[in-house]
Amino acid sequence: MSVCASSPFGNCRKCRGFGYALKADRRGRLKRGKHCRRCDGHGKRIRTGRHFYNLWLRIYRDGATTPTAQQSTRKG
Repeated sequence: MSVCASSPFGNCRKCRGFGYALKADRRGRLKRGKHCRRCDGHGKRIRTGRHFYNLWLRIYRDGATTPTAQQSTRKG
């Protein structure tokens, strides 16, 4: 979990962090291909642990803030 806290983003597994696919021309030299659809050309992805932490935090915040808003409307 400490890796997700210190570095929440990792390299994309499809393009290996380049943001685009590598393809070879007729001579065998590597050239830039199309941009990666999984990471939208950014080359980064959110780590699984960080994704679950963000979901948990969103659910926790929604649960904690909803009753106070309802109570204030009932009193007024």
